[in-house]
Amino acid sequence: MTRFGDFRPLCTNTPSYTWCNIFYKHLVDIDSSVLSPSTSDPVGINPKCGIPRVGYEGSISNIANIIACGISIPFVVGLIYIVSRRKAAVGRVELRALFIIYLLTLPFQLLTTGSLLEQGSTALIVLTAIHAGLVVALFSALLANAVVATQVVEDGTMASIVPFSVFTVISFVAGLYVSLDIGLGFTDTLAPGNPQEDLHSIALFILTSVWPAACAVLFLILMIYIVLGVLKEVRPVWFYVVSAAVFVLGQLAWFLLGKVICRGSDQKVDGRFIGTVLETATVGLLYLAWKSITEESWDEDPYYGYS
Repeated sequence: MTRFGDFRPLCTNTPSYTWCNIFYKHLVDIDSSVLSPSTSDPVGINPKCGIPRVGYEGSISNIANIIACGISIPFVVGLIYIVSRRKAAVGRVELRALFIIYLLTLPFQLLTTGSLLEQGSTALIVLTAIHAGLVVALFSALLANAVVATQVVEDGTMASIVPFSVFTVISFVAGLYVSLDIGLGFTDTLAPGNPQEDLHSIALFILTSVWPAACAVLFLILMIYIVLGVLKEVRPVWFYVVSAAVFVLGQLAWFLLGKVICRGSDQKVDGRFIGTVLETATVGLLYLAWKSITEESWDEDPYYGYS
């Protein structure tokens, strides 16, 4: 029976499920009978379908997701530039920080799900741990952006930036440490529980699944309240609702269609690239939502354009 915190179903049934990289070496070191290691293994733990490591029997890696990440990077860079230009807009600094963190996740996602590095290698574990820390920090920054939008403290000031930064950094460190401890076995405290093949880690599951979902839901609730209840606007709400829907569709495509696409393509692509494209589209929609509630602030600074 699957327990809360078990990663086995995800690592078996979801191709390119990133956090499986963290458990691989631990399983091999503890009991190699659970997992027969190979230098060509795809992302996952005994996956029902996966993309073999690049070079194995002509594999070109998870090329679809690599391309999706490659296209997303300049798109997000463009968004960061546009946000930076809106110097008088509310929440500019905090939203830019959110987009920068998302930008940082993309090259790590390319490396951790691209079937480029050998499973169980220290390099892959460390890169995956950094990726995990960035994802935790990303959703913490998302929630912090909603709090900033309430104007409890003035945005862009030290009273806003310092708590925002501290909260985000703590989230990153938590995700990084938990992932490294599981993957490299610094201590026995966070080691996957018995039976080993269940890949059981409540801490990692909360940080990479529960916390992001909670932050996304709270962000949506807060922004709808601010837009409808405080600003008395309707149009921005649709941007937030559609962004949430697109994000959910991206996750569903990854989790539910990944195996289908993997088998249908003879292990050449999976659903991860759809998730990446839709996640990047979500970021774009968040920008449009923010722009729609701050559009009157574009030229409030009389010196804008001369600085």
